[in-house]
Amino acid sequence: MASKTADRVPHHPVLTTGALNRATLARQLLLRRAAMSAKDAVTHLVGLQAQNVKPPYVQLAARLDGFDPGQLSDLMASREVGRMVTLRSTIHTHTAEDCLALRPFAQPLIESELRNFRAGLAGVDLDRLAAYSRELVEEQPLPLKELKAALAERWPDGDPRALSVAARCLLPLVQVTPRGLWGRGGQVTLTTAQKWFGASGASGKAAGITPQDAVLRYLAAFGPASVKDMQTWCRLTRLAPVFEGLRERLVTFRDENGVELFDLPDAPRPDPDTPAPPRFLPEFDNLLLSHADRTRVVPLAYRKRAWNGNQGHRTLLVDGFLAGIWRLTDGAEGDDHGTLTVQTFDTLTRAQRDAVTEEGERLLGSLSSVTAPKYTVRFADFTRFTDAS
Repeated sequence: MASKTADRVPHHPVLTTGALNRATLARQLLLRRAAMSAKDAVTHLVGLQAQNVKPPYVQLAARLDGFDPGQLSDLMASREVGRMVTLRSTIHTHTAEDCLALRPFAQPLIESELRNFRAGLAGVDLDRLAAYSRELVEEQPLPLKELKAALAERWPDGDPRALSVAARCLLPLVQVTPRGLWGRGGQVTLTTAQKWFGASGASGKAAGITPQDAVLRYLAAFGPASVKDMQTWCRLTRLAPVFEGLRERLVTFRDENGVELFDLPDAPRPDPDTPAPPRFLPEFDNLLLSHADRTRVVPLAYRKRAWNGNQGHRTLLVDGFLAGIWRLTDGAEGDDHGTLTVQTFDTLTRAQRDAVTEEGERLLGSLSSVTAPKYTVRFADFTRFTDAS
């Protein structure tokens, strides 16, 4: 099978797994921390996976030089970035501009979820539901529970959960602050992207990003990549013609299995021997979710170890590849001393352990600006660690 694929693209240079790893890490700002603003990083990375509140902060702490959580939190408070459902129909932290531009691009996938709720939406006029939902949340941001109750009152024969899912799928709903702010709590409360961001987020991109521009931005952050890789990233299909239309503007390679890869001509493709320092990543980091073939970061032997069912573990990279998982445990009540527990899947050298410890301490120093806890970095047995997780 691989040889037949290779025959179709015989003239493309081969990129080894190591070369793909270093290229992707460079795009992801993980070979060396970048001296760029938090907002520029969120733009470059085409958003940050944000199913939970803390991961976007951990993602930037691993990627930016001198990052402080307040930098991202202030952007959220000033409505320059926000949290909403976009790529893969999951919650991401995007700039205001990208919230408005990427949601139309992802809309076909998001709206397709309604197929799973047809029974609960029988007899419901979806256009009326969208208009009424917009009226409700633009009058004032509503907690999800209150939106669900209001929709159930208007459509008493509908399923309340299906009605609220329909509102989320049909409208570009943003989770308003204080949800998502560093060191703050807050329930999921919703309004529309247009209402929340206003003119500051509508600077010429409200119509949505074109598929061609989406390809170029994906390659800048995740390339070199195949068509299937990008389709995994956004979970949209039929993107091959878009790549074909861009072929003359791109360069092409193939991987060791003969799969054709596309890339931007001037994008970084470092030598495979370029050092890659350890990096602590949060659960669901887009680095691990954005390629059909994840072996550029995840060794085959470890492909199931980053997950506990559908829940992702916080992961550790050593020499650029998935090498372990980690967790933070706060001290007992009245004790400000916590533990960063690291479990590697294989034995590390002393130099590697020292580098992981140093990186862990740096991460903790970056993220502790609000509560300033003291943490100890320790290594634990893998079986005991996962059983206790």
